[in-house]
Amino acid sequence: MKRKLAYSLLSPLLAAGLLLSPLAGVNHANAATPVKLAATSKASTIGVYVDDKKLSVSKAPYTKNGVTFVPMRELFKALDASVTWEAKAQTIIVRKNNTSITLTIGNKVALINGKAVKLDAAPEMKSNTTFVPARFVAESLGGTVKWDSANQAVRITTEEYEFQKEYEQYQNELNNRTKYTPKQIVDMYDDSVVTITTNKGLGSGIVIDDRYVLTNYHVIQDASSATVTTIDNEQIKVTGVAASDKENDLAIIQTDRSIGATPVEIGYNSMNVKKGDKVVAIGSPLGLQNTVSDGLVSNIMYISGTRYIQTSAPIDHGSSGGALFDEYGELIGITAAGYTSQADLNFAVSSLYATILMEDLPEKPADNLKFLDPTLPATLVGESNEKIAALLKDQFGTFDTEQGTAELSNWKVTRDSQGWLVITTDMDPVFYTYYGGQTKEDLRTWGINLGSELHRMLPDDTIQFTINFDRVFGFEPRGFDSSEVKALGDGKWEVKFPILDMQLKDQLYIDLRN
Repeated sequence: MKRKLAYSLLSPLLAAGLLLSPLAGVNHANAATPVKLAATSKASTIGVYVDDKKLSVSKAPYTKNGVTFVPMRELFKALDASVTWEAKAQTIIVRKNNTSITLTIGNKVALINGKAVKLDAAPEMKSNTTFVPARFVAESLGGTVKWDSANQAVRITTEEYEFQKEYEQYQNELNNRTKYTPKQIVDMYDDSVVTITTNKGLGSGIVIDDRYVLTNYHVIQDASSATVTTIDNEQIKVTGVAASDKENDLAIIQTDRSIGATPVEIGYNSMNVKKGDKVVAIGSPLGLQNTVSDGLVSNIMYISGTRYIQTSAPIDHGSSGGALFDEYGELIGITAAGYTSQADLNFAVSSLYATILMEDLPEKPADNLKFLDPTLPATLVGESNEKIAALLKDQFGTFDTEQGTAELSNWKVTRDSQGWLVITTDMDPVFYTYYGGQTKEDLRTWGINLGSELHRMLPDDTIQFTINFDRVFGFEPRGFDSSEVKALGDGKWEVKFPILDMQLKDQLYIDLRN
């Protein structure tokens, strides 16, 4: 499969870090046999340039047998390398980042990181000045060397300088990119965003190749079947998940045939995003296919180690897996979550992780792909109460709301005298005190989902599931039913009552406390 990644460098801060980091291992295979420089009859006419700056030297460079020699200290200083002169052994020790070079006067064998390398010419001592072969030294430290015959000069370019020039060129290109209106971005990419329907729910996706669609991991999680619906209302079957990254909430699904849409290029553009930048989101909120919204980058943040772009561009349920473009028409994020509020608090996973994930794709679409392994077992029939409680605690120990994440603890599973499977757990009383009324509908939706899963795994059981409020007070609270308040002694009182009561078998009943 042909995959095109948009070329881009990282942010200035990260780029600076790269400039200061150790150089990659130098390939010294060619360093042992330098390309000889053009000879000249006048040593004084030879100029030496390091990173386009002429080297000021105490003694003139000279050429001998096609090799140009340069005063040691001035050259190493210009190359930002440290040098140690061992006078007794007539030995030069040079260090730069992770490279160490040992040279000896009159010796045609050097050591590079302890490995012997043969030289064309040995270092020399003239007029109390140590001269070293310019090409060998520069290339061994990661630089490049060219002979400028027109000006009779040796031109050395360090790796750092070359990187800086490329970075400046990139920044110049970055600053001169064409900006597009939301309508122009829609014209370019409306067919690139699709709706994903699974047997578990609804989401969005971004076409990144002929048969590959990028989406959120949670859109395809626990799904056993899925279809992609294009902007032309064509439905295409999904054969499975080609690559996934649960930690960063991303997955790439594969279709059974060509999607026939414009692939979106994936690159490192999200690293250039700044607060206040304009953005355009395309997705299917509440199933309204390819809805367009615009806004600003509100913030850049890291949640559990994942880089998110916070945006004011409105999204909703069903937008997960949709595209977030910057005003240059470049994909910068995959819309993943949002809160219903006047502040328009919405989040997109940085497209950086999608770039990395694409490297896990096979060269061509694979046969016999599978969907993700289910997070819940096919059945709990015959399992112990302890195992059921442990599974529920692991998989349902929290639920997300617009006000934050609610913690559930103290899970218990028992069977009563009538044969009912009774499951109880306690909600964080502080969370309920502050947000209980605001999260009622979120809790109802979460409870119905749990009830559906319990019925699937235990189809023949009659089940009662209760979430309790349970807290100890230093006074006797008023207004509660007598069965909900218990004296503990020493001036302590326990208040306990059901927040949610759910009962199910062939049908489901659910009640939440007002």
